[in-house]
Amino acid sequence: MERIEQIKTFLNDTPKDTFLNYALATEYVAMAKDSEARTIFEKLLLEKPDYSATYYHLGKLYERQEEDQLAEETYEKGLEVTKRLGEKHAHGELRGAYEELTF
Repeated sequence: MERIEQIKTFLNDTPKDTFLNYALATEYVAMAKDSEARTIFEKLLLEKPDYSATYYHLGKLYERQEEDQLAEETYEKGLEVTKRLGEKHAHGELRGAYEELTF
C-alpha cells in the first residue's frame, strides 16, 4: 500500500505521466485490485496507444476476468504496435501470450 501512496503522490504533480500510471496499475494488479488496474490500463491505451507494455498486462488481466475475446483483441493490437515500433522483445512476449490463449 505504501508504494501505491508514493506513486499517487508523484501523480499529483504529473497526472499524465505514462510510466507512473502504468506503475500504479501494475501495483493494483499485484494487490488483486483488478478493477482499479483495468481502468488505468484502458485509459493508458486510449491516451498512449504506443506504450506497448500496457497491452500484455491488460490482456492478462482480461484473461483473469475470463474475457478471452478482449484479451485476444488486446494482444492482436499490441502485436501490431510492437511490430510497427520494432520492439522485438515486447512483440515476442505478446506473441507468446496470444498463442497460449488461442491455441
